[in-house]
Amino acid sequence: MMTVPRQVVHVDSPTEQRNPRTTDIDLMSTVGILGMINAEDRRVPDAVNAVLPRIAGAVDYAVEALRGGGRVHYVGAGTSGRLATLDAAELVPTYNVPPDWFVAHHAGGARALRQAVENAEDDAKAGAAEMREHIQPGDFVLGLTASGRTPFVLGALEAASRLGARTGLVSGNPGAVKPAGVDVLIAVDTGPEAIAGSTRMKAGTAQKIILTAFSTATMIRLGRTYSNLMVSMRATNAKLRGRTLRILREATGMSPQDCSDALEAADGDLKVALVHLLGGVGVEQAKDALSVTDGHVRNALDSLHVRAG
Repeated sequence: MMTVPRQVVHVDSPTEQRNPRTTDIDLMSTVGILGMINAEDRRVPDAVNAVLPRIAGAVDYAVEALRGGGRVHYVGAGTSGRLATLDAAELVPTYNVPPDWFVAHHAGGARALRQAVENAEDDAKAGAAEMREHIQPGDFVLGLTASGRTPFVLGALEAASRLGARTGLVSGNPGAVKPAGVDVLIAVDTGPEAIAGSTRMKAGTAQKIILTAFSTATMIRLGRTYSNLMVSMRATNAKLRGRTLRILREATGMSPQDCSDALEAADGDLKVALVHLLGGVGVEQAKDALSVTDGHVRNALDSLHVRAG
């Protein structure tokens, strides 16, 4: 028996509108359906490109927070929360960051990652309570919502702002008013979905692109890369040891044996081995240079008066 919702909200967002380009999608062949979906997906990168200055503002806030000893928090519900959880989880093995640098808060908790939890996204008080439990002044909180109105997310952002955190909001509703307590609004216009209201499609794709770009740019700004190489990773298995050796060879142009010897001398620390080889200094001096530059390879080499390639 179908139950009647206790409350009905009509969301005024492009993501909820009917797409005139896909009205005949159910009459198409399988290839035709996929072609229509793909044509809509190709609109997403341009929509994200239009908000790059806003994303840059969020990156700057995140870098400031992490350099100051704070953390970055993601807040979302449904698809938004799942994508945020994925991004936060992947940063630990990719960039060897402390597990509490990026924290995801998903409406409804861990259970909601696999199945919908009734009314979880509509609970603004729960979002605020989540922030009061975890936020410190100087943190950065990035909320994500396709509609631009998810109460759990907006409640969290308002509370986080009152607690002294900087805040940002990734929204799929460019017409929505900037919510109270939001420092940077990233309103990306992906337009109507191929299937009306299915925001796991273009809106979700835009959020994934934005999250990946946001967190990667933050890692680069913090010196977790050298050039376009992942130099903060730790080699915990045979595959990663092989990757570490390859990265060191690519960065230095030196022989496999020289790179292997350098890694062994550096106790497997790729950054130390890199500064050791490129800087032409001993391992201990390489460690010292990295220590005073917060682990930033280029800055460490500059301190040694070495021009890196």
